[in-house]
Amino acid sequence: MEKPKEVFEMKHYMAVVAVLLAISMSVLDGTIMNIALPTLSKDFGLTPSNSIWIVNGYQLVITMTLLIFASLGEIHGYRKVFVSGIVVFTIGSLASALSQSFEMLMVARAVQGLGAASVMAVNTALIRIIYPPQFLGRGMGINAMVISVSAAAGPSIAGSILSFASWHWLFVINVPLGILAFIIGYKLLPHNPPSTISRRFDGFGAVASALTMGLLIFFLDGFSHDDRGSFNWITLAFFLIIGTFYIRREIRTDAPILPIDLMRIPMFSLSVATSIASFGAQMIALLALPFFLQNALHFSPVMIGVMLTAWPVATIVAAPVSGILVERVNPGLLGTIGMIIFAGGLYLLFLLPDTASEWSIIWRLMVCGFGFGFFQTPNNVAIVSSAPQQRSGAASGMLGIARMLGQTIGAAIAAMMFHAFADLKGSREALLAAIGCAVVAALVSSIRMTQKLPKAD
Repeated sequence: MEKPKEVFEMKHYMAVVAVLLAISMSVLDGTIMNIALPTLSKDFGLTPSNSIWIVNGYQLVITMTLLIFASLGEIHGYRKVFVSGIVVFTIGSLASALSQSFEMLMVARAVQGLGAASVMAVNTALIRIIYPPQFLGRGMGINAMVISVSAAAGPSIAGSILSFASWHWLFVINVPLGILAFIIGYKLLPHNPPSTISRRFDGFGAVASALTMGLLIFFLDGFSHDDRGSFNWITLAFFLIIGTFYIRREIRTDAPILPIDLMRIPMFSLSVATSIASFGAQMIALLALPFFLQNALHFSPVMIGVMLTAWPVATIVAAPVSGILVERVNPGLLGTIGMIIFAGGLYLLFLLPDTASEWSIIWRLMVCGFGFGFFQTPNNVAIVSSAPQQRSGAASGMLGIARMLGQTIGAAIAAMMFHAFADLKGSREALLAAIGCAVVAALVSSIRMTQKLPKAD
């Protein structure tokens, strides 16, 4: 194994730029279309429920294929999978921009999703081999900051573009950025460290993985919208049958697509569970807050959008700070502190009076953003660093899957709250559910304080 680099050279900084540029585009395109859906519905003659699949289809493809591309990264190299993903994503973006029908746009978005899954599957594995081990926390902090800000900034960026251009330009901007990321990545990204493990790609397991993840998402989506029909129960039955077969197959595999081997490591499994709970809390809050602020506190949508930017701004500050601290402090302790701050910020929002001022809301949102950002970096470091070097791809894939599952479960819980209660009460109850998820994340994270990360090689 190569000796860790002690200092960065310019080519290492540029390699990080390629990784961050690609991951920011991939995450951004998951939310940038939300604000354009009414326009797309009108242009293509769609119902609102059908237009949502322009967003959901992209997320579904990513969730179904992310672990598959992580496995391919371990076999063929993270660099190869990453730059291939950039090419596919850029082609999908160009096809989306040129789409003249809903069907063409859906196919193009699916291609985009495949490219985004390739990028997301290996981005933290690349961060691990670019950064010296003693500075991994800082690299993960910057990566977590970029992902969080990209996810939150989508609607704002889309609104700015749509104020002077058509929705096609939401995709056009990806083309030059994708070409730039490809050129830098192709020239400067490192290759995988030598591995002692020889393995082949498990095509049958890949199909089972995609079906299991897809059926789970379909069931959760149907259940969250109060679908108790026979189709949803059939979906659940197929998920249980295929999922059981998939897990039993993976248990017997030396290097499985679903990293059962890594889940036996306490620090890894606890960190994945904490990540799912934390992203569930975040998604519930981000879905409930616009309704709460508009219906209960009577702010305009424009003002709500302005106030919500306080969340990612605070994350920008917190993520790099905890990235430096995790180099010296147990990630379980830092993660617990972050989730306690996050839960506290959500509770302060829940207690807001009907006469709350803009500033009283903004500083509470900053508490939430700071706590969430302070948690994410050490948690990501724990997931990646607790895995052996040759299994960095699987760890990177699980980090992405944890985020996607958490967001899906959070969206399902929020939708259930809105169905169960009237709009005003539903948004308040959803905030309580978000607090509950954050508290669960804090409790699980606290268990990790007895676990230690392996020493850097």
